[in-house]
Amino acid sequence: MRFLPKEIETLWTLFTAPVVWALHFLVCYVGAALYCAKEDAVDFGFGVVRAGIGAVTAAALAMIVLSAYLAWRQWGFGTYEPPHDDPTQHDRRHFQGFATLLLSGLSFVAVIYTGMAALMISGCFR
Repeated sequence: MRFLPKEIETLWTLFTAPVVWALHFLVCYVGAALYCAKEDAVDFGFGVVRAGIGAVTAAALAMIVLSAYLAWRQWGFGTYEPPHDDPTQHDRRHFQGFATLLLSGLSFVAVIYTGMAALMISGCFR
């Protein structure tokens, strides 16, 4: 049984990390906004929300690292230098892997900044 999927060449791999980033952003900010809007109706404090944001951030970072590893594998573990601009199947696969790796790095940093902002807030302000 394989843990990692066989190399799959599809555009969905290119969008995996940015989609994880967008979902993380939505979960963090919508979750905090819902808690602050209904603070009086719930039985837990803002610390639980912060812990949830921390858990979601860790899960998002793990998914992005997995996406980056798969992209690195598709790129040939860095053995082929860009540019990959020849109209061949080989160059197209390596270009997609390299672009996915760069998007994974951007998404990793963006998830950290989103998580930091949400974790630094100490409570709801009215």
